[in-house]
Amino acid sequence: MLIPLPGTLIKSLKKELLSHLSRNPGGPFTLKQLAKALKVKARDEFHELRATVERLQKDGTLATDKNGRIVYIGRREKVRKEKSHTTNRIIGQLSVTRRGFGFVTIEGTDEEIFIAPKFMKTALHGDSVAVVPFAHPISRHRGRNEERAEGEVVEILERSLSTVVGRLEVSRDFFFVVPDDERVTRDIYVSRDEAIKAKHGDKVVVKLLPWEDEHQNTEGLIIDVLDPSGDARVEVLGVARQFGLPMSFPPAVAKEVEQFPETIPAMEIDRRLDYRNVPTFTIDPEDAKDFDDAISFEPLKGGVIRVGVHIADVSYYVREGGGMDEEALRRGTSVYMVNEVIPMLPERLSNDLCSLRPDLDRLTFSVLMDVTPDGKVQDYRIAKSIIHSVRRFTYEEVQQIIDDGKGELADIIIPLFKLTQTLTKLRRRHGSIDFETPEAKFRFDSQGLPSQIILKVRLGAHRLVEECMLLANKTVAEYIGKVRKEEPHKPFIYRVHDAPDPSRLQDLANFVKQFGYSLDAKQGVSSKALQNLLDSVKGSDVEYVINEVALRSMAKAVYSEKNIGHYGLGFKHYTHFTSPIRRYPDLVVHRLLHEYAGGVDARRLAEIVKRISEICVQSSERERVAVEAERTSVKVMQVEYMKRHTGDELEGVIAGVTNFGLFVEINNLLVEGLVKMRDLLDDYYLFDEKNYSLRGRSRGKVYRLGDRVRVRVVSVNPETREIDFAIAD
Repeated sequence: MLIPLPGTLIKSLKKELLSHLSRNPGGPFTLKQLAKALKVKARDEFHELRATVERLQKDGTLATDKNGRIVYIGRREKVRKEKSHTTNRIIGQLSVTRRGFGFVTIEGTDEEIFIAPKFMKTALHGDSVAVVPFAHPISRHRGRNEERAEGEVVEILERSLSTVVGRLEVSRDFFFVVPDDERVTRDIYVSRDEAIKAKHGDKVVVKLLPWEDEHQNTEGLIIDVLDPSGDARVEVLGVARQFGLPMSFPPAVAKEVEQFPETIPAMEIDRRLDYRNVPTFTIDPEDAKDFDDAISFEPLKGGVIRVGVHIADVSYYVREGGGMDEEALRRGTSVYMVNEVIPMLPERLSNDLCSLRPDLDRLTFSVLMDVTPDGKVQDYRIAKSIIHSVRRFTYEEVQQIIDDGKGELADIIIPLFKLTQTLTKLRRRHGSIDFETPEAKFRFDSQGLPSQIILKVRLGAHRLVEECMLLANKTVAEYIGKVRKEEPHKPFIYRVHDAPDPSRLQDLANFVKQFGYSLDAKQGVSSKALQNLLDSVKGSDVEYVINEVALRSMAKAVYSEKNIGHYGLGFKHYTHFTSPIRRYPDLVVHRLLHEYAGGVDARRLAEIVKRISEICVQSSERERVAVEAERTSVKVMQVEYMKRHTGDELEGVIAGVTNFGLFVEINNLLVEGLVKMRDLLDDYYLFDEKNYSLRGRSRGKVYRLGDRVRVRVVSVNPETREIDFAIAD
């Protein structure tokens, strides 16, 4: 790592560099030519010159030509609207890319404002900021003809990061932490006294100190040492700390959970629907510990089947406003890292009292649906209940029963499976979209390191459970959402999925046209039309690429008190009811169902409205963080696994195309690496954003999203979690 020069020398070097470039606009220059012109001879000064050039390239003052030489662009003058910061401020959350550019999403919209690094002040990734847009939009957005707004940060309203995880670097008399998260683009400097807590190369957690002056270094205090950087197990723990995931529960919460009795009071049993004499069972992964859903099956007259979905009644234990409730809201969701689960609830609840383990009485919230042979719910009942699970199945065991046509509870499982097949067909007929997204699973050696990557197989048993849960969630949402004339509006938490942005759909329509497929995007695209497109490409050579581009065109599903429906599922009403052990919104849905059943006055309704709005925002954000943390932990283990394959040649598919290279995903491993543009040596390639491709300028060779390629593993870096490939000759 470079030894930082004193601030005055850095500023002087930057000033001299810009002065020289403005006096000699012809250029371009190599770094050595600039060093000679500025009389930079010392090694440290040369490194600082390189760093200064890189910073100026990031903020748009400098650029490079195709040969890597430096070109002076100059600073564009900022033009603001003639309004004060107060009247022209826009509030939003800053997202920073690994290349240092920022985007602020305007609250309540999908619109973004681009923030160049030089206009970011001291804002960091995830901060809530106030920005002032420039008077004239400058850049083109996503390769389309629409211009993108740009602006500058004028105030940091709330910091998202209090700690940063990274690698301690020691260089002479300077000590700093290089953040693991590349979106934190500043190194964190620590004092000598702080640095003695760890040694060079250690993975550490740093508490950020207040940082107000963008011209000063970011500073911090080392609060934890996670051992040497690069060990995959340490890296996964580092990911948890990086995303601020709590590794333990507050003492008050731990004490609260220990006070719950093992037995269920007789009075509580008496006021519930008793389903202990009806066979119920769970179906979960082999390594699952928390079983929050069970299923029952009762044949009725006329071919009607009563499907029971019984969900752990977490709300009986976790009461609104208590310490455990506040902690669950803060966490929002359980996070399933590789080899590490960070639960929303303490283990005594999630794995014991609320877990629907076999041969035990358990409190549940049940949805009993009378389903006709053609898959329609003709009647239903939602009630607090008590069950006694007779069997804990794995998905593989249920699949074996389906395949063999015999086995334990086969007389229930086989007809239930046939019914869920009908439900799948009905759902797809009404526009539900099924994206087949593969998932990786790891096998580990005795040291806890990945020895094998295998693809999770999606079985009919998975679909059986999925259809039952979808039907229960939909039924609950319809019960609340379909307002009856004699009843007041009931505030609720819905799981909503907006229709895709029309411009993204038009891009998709243009893209599939080149392969001979059509999608009419002029009047918007129904989810059914999109599913028809995906069905038409199934089994073709372009199935992967069209599925990938279609998936990227989708909006993100979130929690909302406003029911706009679920585009991807094709449902007008949908919620999350089936996983209160691991999702906070489900817990709140349970409470609301129970409260509404007893009647709610106007004052309480007003309280619920305010509370739900806050819960939806928090839950959507915590879900986003959890997904990102889970993906990062997978990446850590993939990188660890690929270390042993350096130099190997592997088959893959182009999974992403950018202006700096090709992302290639290795077949059957789901491991992704980058073929850098500069390593495509046979031609000079031009980036075609609209067609997701690179095209050689001289020879016309094209690399397109979805193309199959053979690559060589060039390098694997566990610390940056990057894998570099090269196209194999």
